[in-house]
Amino acid sequence: MPDATALDQATSMIEKAWGRPIEALESLAVRRPGDDPLLRAAMHIRSALVITDTAVAVHQDRLHALTRPGHVPAFYDLERITRSAADLRVAQAESRTFGQAIGHVIEAREAAATADRAPAVRLAQAAVARSGHSPRALGQLPEQPAPSAAVGPPGAGRGPHR
Repeated sequence: MPDATALDQATSMIEKAWGRPIEALESLAVRRPGDDPLLRAAMHIRSALVITDTAVAVHQDRLHALTRPGHVPAFYDLERITRSAADLRVAQAESRTFGQAIGHVIEAREAAATADRAPAVRLAQAAVARSGHSPRALGQLPEQPAPSAAVGPPGAGRGPHR
C-alpha cells in the first residue's frame, strides 16, 4: 500500500473531527454554509489540497519517467529534471501548508467547543472586568480602600489639547 497522501491525511482529520464521512460533510458545507463556518473553511482548504495533491502526483510521475532505471538522461533533460524536482518540492510544501491549515481550523473548532462548555467562567470574568474592582494587594486589610491609580506627571492635564 502506498504512503498516505496529504489529501488522505486531511480527509481523515476532518472526518475524525466532525465524526462523519467526507461526502456527508461536503454536502453540509455546500447546503448550509452558515451553520458551521469552520467546516466550510476546512472543506475549502481541502478542495485546494485536492489540486496540489494532483500536482504532486503529476510531478512525481514526470520525475520518475525522466530518471527511470537504465535510462541515461540527455543533456537537455537535465533542465527538465531540475525543474520537475523543484516543482515537486513546491507542490509538496503547499500540501503540507494546507494540511497544517486544516489542523489549525480543527484546533479552533475544539477551542470554540471548550469555550462554549464553560460559560459561567466567561461570565464571571466579564462581571469582574465590568465592575472595575481589582483584587486587593497582599497584606491589605479589607477596610482600607484600594490605592488609587497613578494619574501621571503633574500638569499633564492642563492646557488646551489639540
